[in-house]
Amino acid sequence: MLLLLLAPALAAYLLTSLWLLKRPRLLHPAKRLAFRARHVSHRGGAGERIENTMEAFRHAVECGTEMLELDCVLTRDGEVVISHDTNLYRQAAVRGEIGDLDYQDLPLYKERMEIYFYPDHYSTGRDRRIPRLEEVFQNFPTVPINVEIKVDDPRLISKVSDLVRRFDREQITVWASASDKIMDQCRRENPSMPHIFTQSRLICLLLAFYTGLLPFLPLHESCLEYPMPSIIGRSGSPSTPPPNLPLLSPPLYPPSLYPNLSLPLSSPLSTPLRTPILSSTLNP
Repeated sequence: MLLLLLAPALAAYLLTSLWLLKRPRLLHPAKRLAFRARHVSHRGGAGERIENTMEAFRHAVECGTEMLELDCVLTRDGEVVISHDTNLYRQAAVRGEIGDLDYQDLPLYKERMEIYFYPDHYSTGRDRRIPRLEEVFQNFPTVPINVEIKVDDPRLISKVSDLVRRFDREQITVWASASDKIMDQCRRENPSMPHIFTQSRLICLLLAFYTGLLPFLPLHESCLEYPMPSIIGRSGSPSTPPPNLPLLSPPLYPPSLYPNLSLPLSSPLSTPLRTPILSSTLNP
């Protein structure tokens, strides 16, 4: 009897959810960003040049990338530098932390650096110097950049925000972090910058989608960036993913999710989206 009573309400809920899923503007205002990025160069294109170098960033831009992705670390003398790791051993074969050295004392990267997500394959290049974030902003003033903060360091977050403001690029620089705590600090430090989903928020997004709640929930995130399991499974990774990992693509990133997040363009420079979508081959 209870099921019979609940069936009409459940059917009405599902039909309303499906109807609103394709009409997000009825409940949510569109977010308008100053850029549109469907191709993101992870660490500047780590598989083609030595990761996170100026040469890698230039090569990615020359190839037509729509966004650079990079990671920031703070040196002992307060310089914001571009490095995926806080430790130097994997990248420079030197034992020690970047935070324990002044910028002028940082070593060069290895001549051949193993590609993180492609074991036994190496990237090379002429440029092996660890660059500063300031240099990247100076050389690519109009290129959207995804700045990932991996370390819980308020001073680093403050300095990154100061650089973004100094180069007047708050609208084309995106906060990124897997940590909710770090992301909260980033948003408090500079709420004008767009930000992506953290890992837990991405899980919440998928749960909301599969339970039908997504059309009813507001999203404070500005961009959705995600790894592509099909690429991970094809190329391999340090964690040795199972061969059926590409099969996770449809349930993790269902095509019907995107109509609720994406809305039509109104002009070439303005993307009115509920949450713009940034794709990434891998973001470990």
